Amino acid sequence: MKITVLGSSHGVPEPNRKCTSFMLEIGENVYFVDMGTNPVDALRKRGMEIDRVKGVFVTHMHGDHTNGLVPFTDLITWYFKTPDPLICLPMPEAAKVLQDWMDVTLNGNQQKLRYREVTPGVIFDDGILKVTAIATQHCKKSFSYIAEAEGKTVLFTGDLKHPAVDFPAPAMERELDLVICEGAHFSPAEYLPVFEKCRMKKVCMTHYQNKFIPGILEVQNAMAEKHIPALMATDDLEILV
Repeated sequence: MKITVLGSSHGVPEPNRKCTSFMLEIGENVYFVDMGTNPVDALRKRGMEIDRVKGVFVTHMHGDHTNGLVPFTDLITWYFKTPDPLICLPMPEAAKVLQDWMDVTLNGNQQKLRYREVTPGVIFDDGILKVTAIATQHCKKSFSYIAEAEGKTVLFTGDLKHPAVDFPAPAMERELDLVICEGAHFSPAEYLPVFEKCRMKKVCMTHYQNKFIPGILEVQNAMAEKHIPALMATDDLEILV
């Protein structure tokens, strides 16, 4: 499994960092966790066929995690046409918003897309990737995701209220090959008590505010003592799991 950080910024883009988006490559299949930036740009830049996209998993509906959904759904309804990903949304009414946008811009001349409401539990399993959703307290409906493929397990925390409050407990009950955590709403150093309870091989801090970079350095120093790599995400960072 290869994970590419397409956007590592916080609530707004930085000059060198787009908003949150992760691309997962598993064999020939491609999946996205969040779409804060236009994924079609990223795919075309890499010479990747849009047909390879099989699933999209949105952690919550804030714009810095969803602003890429409109260009993505637009382009796969009138131009590329053959992609058929399952788009998993915490708030199903967003599907109607997207459909209404297509009706306005394309005059109803487009294919219908597949949507699924995110609820706690397994939301996706195509035999290649299994995704389990865990509710968090960041907003009205927000989720962490555990992604399993090729015998590996990755946790995407999504945005949290605070690690002490809603870091996903099921993730602490298993070995994790990679933990991808946000650093926008509190210092990343505040993850350290939770990390003490986790069995993980690698951690990546993303979605961080620049003022919290010292907290990331603190995490890196603490993890180094345990010989656990701790990465500070940048756009286009590739992580092999």
